[in-house]
Amino acid sequence: MSYHNKVVLVTGGGTGIGRATALLLAERGAIVAVNYSRSAAEAEETVQAIQQFGGQAIAIRADVSSNEEVVTMIKHIVKRFGTIDYLVNNASITRYIAMEDLDAVTEEAWDDLFAVNVKGMFNCARAAAPYLKAGKGAIVNVGSIAGMTGKGSSLPYAVSKAAVHGLTKSLAQALAPDVRVTGVAPGAVNTRWWAGKEEQMRALIRHLPLDRISAPEEIAALIAAVLEQPSMTGQILTIDNGQTL
Repeated sequence: MSYHNKVVLVTGGGTGIGRATALLLAERGAIVAVNYSRSAAEAEETVQAIQQFGGQAIAIRADVSSNEEVVTMIKHIVKRFGTIDYLVNNASITRYIAMEDLDAVTEEAWDDLFAVNVKGMFNCARAAAPYLKAGKGAIVNVGSIAGMTGKGSSLPYAVSKAAVHGLTKSLAQALAPDVRVTGVAPGAVNTRWWAGKEEQMRALIRHLPLDRISAPEEIAALIAAVLEQPSMTGQILTIDNGQTL
């Protein structure tokens, strides 16, 4: 599928899966709005990388947990490019808290993770919905196998990702038939989250059926394939090297 002149918003687009997705879609002809909250330099680098091969992209700051900032961001993108055809809800945060340490889970951890990981995705979907509907567009929400297994970097993170999967199904119902909404649930991915935890990563790989973890580009390829699939909505697709087998 050609994304020629299709406008795509990728939240958290400066790093990791978001960056890989922005680059891939731009290579296929999309105009990409690279959203960031704190990673300004990384978002600008992503835009420059796209422009170097002749693609079109802008970096745009918004904290997705703020509905006001999201609405302003969507208005800016539409004013600049005329519409939004696709949304990749990728922005996400975590806190590293031992799963068994319930006392270490603060109110702030719950509030911050749900504000960004769940409400943030809803805010973006709602603000973009009129444009997505007009163009029969699609949304991909980036979840996690943590939302399926209940295990992850922290208990609130795993629960927030389970909520992302639920949000995906609810939005698929709410936005049908004009907008398709699908989720991808990666296992371990080689991003900056593993910085300083390389030994843990190697230990995990030894227990995976495929004896490897995913590159961000592999998740990006699945996201692109999902955006192109006219018969799919409301599904959560696992991509985890067999981790949940």
